[in-house]
Order: sequence, then C-alpha cells, then structure tokens
Amino acid sequence: MISRLLQFLDASPVNFLAVRNIADALDAAGFCRIDPTQPLPPLKAGDQIYTTKNDSSIYALRIGRRPLADAGFHLICAHCDSPTFRIKPNAEMTAEGGIVRLNTEVYGGPIMSTWFDRPLTIAGRVILRGPSPLEPLTELVHIRRPLLQIANLAIHFNREVNEGVKLSRQKDVLPILGIISDELERGQLLINALVADINSRRDAAQHVAAADILDFDLYLADTTPACTFGIHDEFLSSGRLDDLSMCQAGLEALLAAPTGDTTQVLAIFDNEETGSQTKQGAGSPFLASLLRRVALQQSHSEEAFLQAVERAFMVSADNAHAWHPNYSEKYDPTNHPVLGGGPVIKYNAAQKYASDAVLASIFAEICRAADVPVQRFVNHSDVPGGSTLGNILASSLPVRGVDMGNGILAMHSCRETGSVADHLYCVRAFTKFYEM
Repeated sequence: MISRLLQFLDASPVNFLAVRNIADALDAAGFCRIDPTQPLPPLKAGDQIYTTKNDSSIYALRIGRRPLADAGFHLICAHCDSPTFRIKPNAEMTAEGGIVRLNTEVYGGPIMSTWFDRPLTIAGRVILRGPSPLEPLTELVHIRRPLLQIANLAIHFNREVNEGVKLSRQKDVLPILGIISDELERGQLLINALVADINSRRDAAQHVAAADILDFDLYLADTTPACTFGIHDEFLSSGRLDDLSMCQAGLEALLAAPTGDTTQVLAIFDNEETGSQTKQGAGSPFLASLLRRVALQQSHSEEAFLQAVERAFMVSADNAHAWHPNYSEKYDPTNHPVLGGGPVIKYNAAQKYASDAVLASIFAEICRAADVPVQRFVNHSDVPGGSTLGNILASSLPVRGVDMGNGILAMHSCRETGSVADHLYCVRAFTKFYEM
C-alpha cells in the first residue's frame, strides 16, 4: 500500500494530474464517468459513478442499499492542490549571457526557502486550439526531467543569510530555465519545451505547433522522488503530503470497501490553499448539487435529499501538525500529536475546524472499531492556526462532520515528512467508516 502512495505522489505533481490519476484508478475499479451536462443515468444499489470539475476536482459515489432518506451519505473530503509557484503568462525573462528565467507568482503559502537549489520541473495543463472558440482542447503536461532551478545567493554576498532572510516573491524565487543558443529561441524556450513534451506522446500526424497553444496553467514541481526513510523506514518524505496523502487514503478506502447501506462519497476539491472559493473548491455548491441530483433521481423528492443531508456524516481529511522535537515550545502543552500515533482530530475554539465533542467522539469510535489509535490537536493559544475544508463545505452542505488528518512535519515545505504507520492507520479507519 505504501508503494502505491509513493507512486501516486510521484505521478501527481499538480492538481490536474492527481485528478487524472484518481480517475484512472476509478475507471479500473469499474466506476462509470458521468457527464454533469447530461441527465443522470438510472442508479441502483452498488452502482459506482464519478465526475470531475475543471479537470482539478473529482467526486466519486457508490450507491448504498438503503434509500438516501433512511441512510444518508458517508463522505470523505480532501484537497489535491498544494503550495507551489505558478508560471505567469509571457513568462520568459532573458538576462545577460542569454540566461532565461521564468516569471512566477506564489500559489498558496509555501515555505519559499525550501524550494531553492533543487532540481525542479513543470507540470499542469496546456490549452490548445479546438474545433471552435468555445471548445478548446486540454493537454496535461508533466515534463519528467529536471528542467529548472531556483538558485540561492552565495553566502559571500550575504553573510547574514543564516540569521534569516526576507525573500522577495518577485525577485528572489525566479527559476532558471536555460540559455538561449540563438535568437530564434528568444521568448520560445518554454513553449518549445511544451510542444516537445506534447508531441512526444502523439503520432506525427497529430503533432501540435507553438501556434496551437492558446494558454496554460503551469506550476513548478520538485523532481526528487517520494521515499521512505528512517532506521526502520518508518517515515515518509515527499512534496505534497498535504493533502495528497489524504486523497490517496480516501481512494484506497473507497476501492476496498464493499457496497453498504449508506451511499459512499469521495470528494477531492481544488484550491483549498487559496481559500476554496472557486467553482472547483469546497466553497462551490457543485457537490451539494450533485448529491441533490442523485437523491432526486432516486426518490423524486427534495425532502429525501434534505433528510439524507441530516443523516450524513463527513470526514474532512486535511493533514495536521505533528510535534516537532526541535520546537516543542510552539505546540499546545497537552494536545500535540506525534508521528506514528494515529489520525489526528483537530479542534479550534474560533470554529476554524468543524469538530465538536459529539462529532469528534463519533470519529474516535470509528477508529476504535477499526483498531486505530486517535490523537488530538489544538493550537498553542498564542499561535493562530489555519482553516480547512470542513466549515467551508458546511456553508453549502450543512452535514455533521469532523476535521482530521495525519500529523506531518514541515507542512508547506517543498518536501514534508509523515509517518508510514499513520497512513496505514488512516486507510483502515476510512475503510471502516465507509463500511458502516
């Protein structure tokens, strides 16, 4: 199972590729992709469907044996975006010696210094001219070799670098792409690389030209493979553990669980790192609309949907902060989860998390039934915390739910650290939840 997690992390450097990889796994498991612009097909117990939004969020359902009004939904929700750098339009910046940098902007809240002096690449989607202006084509891109690097300034020019450096998002973190070899390459290095990558997967008759590229959504990604480490290989090391590890755990659980009384839902959203207020984010009504359509198709009654929502339970799965042995003073003195100690229930008095005593107890009992240990996280009272999916989703789908995740170190670093045992625990708990 851990090997599948590592493969998923390596194959999913950006949201678009994560969604495609999840869709491929659902296809292989017999899920039927539906088109949300068309009426839903007739659905019966055991039917498995999924759909996507914007190529960057995905929603899978397995229809339960009991009517929705009687059994509700069991939802696991996570997000597939992670902090990184987005490549701007007209990105190439040519300097002395023909050295080309790419103009980027920060996506989310990365620890920017961790991206320096690493081999990086480009991944995302490229928009190609289609049969009409309203029907452009989309090509996913993942250049699988080191292509760029953000270089540090030598310590000789900044002797105070180890005392802390304030980084400019516009100047200091621009990656070097290459050196132009002749004037024909000026302004074309990036586009040429994209064309070459796309054409490498196509027959000659289907090759595209630079003029076919209309636009792109491209991001930087680390090229170092995900791995385990530690004396017992007990730790995980990878970029994007937050939150791809929860996406993969939810997928594993959905594929492992049998058809139950309750309709099982896996919802993977985009744009959590920037507030979720997009058509493909948790703040969108898309999931609520999809579940309403399923309920109406099953019972022809709005009342059935409203009853199903009241009976539903949601696990909002977004990773938590594990206790860091070098910085114990940053953590709450009595509620600091450790790596390997099991899934973490997250609490916040300002209601940034959906968990309350009742809902946390339900999830803790699910874990107990799965023979999985549970931990609690509360912020140090002097340190404000972030928010996540639970409360945002509840604004459009008012279900009972708990915010949880696995503890990790260096959240939002280019490379984060997690626990092998915690991932296995989480899959076991999620599977038990779907089975109930």
